Amino acid sequence: MLQSLNFSGRTALIMGASQGIGLATAKVLAAYGATVVLTARSHQKIESEADSLRSGGLSALAVPCDVSDYLSVTEAIEYAVEKTGRIDILVNNAGVIEPLAPLIESDPDTWARAADINYKGVYHGIRAAAPIMIEHGSGIIINMSSGAANSALIGWSHYCSAKVAAKKLTEVAHKEIGEKNIRVVGLSPGTVATAMMEKIRDSKINTVSNLDWSVHIPPEWVGEAVAFLCGDEGAEYAGTDFSLKTSEGRKRVGLPTLSD
Repeated sequence: MLQSLNFSGRTALIMGASQGIGLATAKVLAAYGATVVLTARSHQKIESEADSLRSGGLSALAVPCDVSDYLSVTEAIEYAVEKTGRIDILVNNAGVIEPLAPLIESDPDTWARAADINYKGVYHGIRAAAPIMIEHGSGIIINMSSGAANSALIGWSHYCSAKVAAKKLTEVAHKEIGEKNIRVVGLSPGTVATAMMEKIRDSKINTVSNLDWSVHIPPEWVGEAVAFLCGDEGAEYAGTDFSLKTSEGRKRVGLPTLSD
């Protein structure tokens, strides 16, 4: 843990917090003192995880949310504000990897659903949270990015295109609201050992599928990177994609580097 970080008195809402990166991030931010609001479509799962955090003496709430539905997103954010009086941190993490298929073989409905979650979901989060943050005078929005934003990978037509679109949302939002004391940052974690990565491995559809499992980082590292970007030192990365794939990025967060 980064000893200099203390998020006591702050509220962090994490999208897609039922498992993987989202859940790990919620646990990390809660450990740094934040009141975390876990959101996902699976209400029972996030409520169970919030209960677990509370039993450990941490502050956690849960509210169902479908990021592809703007009304659902606004209701989740309103819930966080109603219960805690504020929203200081938004982590736009919800995402799906299906359909894992070549573009011309992909199911159009599944493809469109993925775009609604991976791209429009980021817009919905920014659009709903930023006005409240501006009114309160500050806020931090972390958009989960990916190396796919800079790549063309077979079978990932929706994922690559959505991630590059979300990356541009980060850049535009920074230009529009950065001067209003709202920090908007992208985080590109590299490959992470999660259930999503298991689906990618099993699909055998592209080069990422064939990576040795040992190269994937634990989701807790991504949570620590989110915490770093929410701290004072993270301000210099506003409007950019911070990468955990480099030794420099990992060193800044206090994680093992590629040479360790």
